Amino acid sequence: MQDYEIIFRDFLKQKGLKLTFPRKAILETIFAYHRHFDIDALYEVIRTKYDNVSRATVYRTMPLLVESGLIKQSLRCQAKDNYEHIYGHRDHLHFICEKCGAILEVESEAIDNVIKHLAEENHFQLNIFNLNARGICKNCLQNREL
Repeated sequence: MQDYEIIFRDFLKQKGLKLTFPRKAILETIFAYHRHFDIDALYEVIRTKYDNVSRATVYRTMPLLVESGLIKQSLRCQAKDNYEHIYGHRDHLHFICEKCGAILEVESEAIDNVIKHLAEENHFQLNIFNLNARGICKNCLQNREL
């Protein structure tokens, strides 16, 4: 059993809920998926493997996964909330292309240090942060020049 499954099982138990087969299928799919995703895209991936997991179950499970601290709603892109699993991953910056919706993740120790310093300076207990920058990606810039 993976650590994230143990964490989610314990979280659900505290809420008086069980790790059902559909919830486990959703969890496994998310942790096998190493990109940002919206709920509908996640459901399409799940649907190809598991025919007994409904779209409604996916929508009801997402807030539980967020509350458990295993995933986060990381950004809003092209009118959809995008999520990513964060268990075992560092905070990072997202560069979001306003033209094609591409998302580039960038880790920066310098940015981490500035944010942590600002949190300390303002007597703020920092648990997690989300930074997004919008612009035009390399591919769209190159295509615009053609």
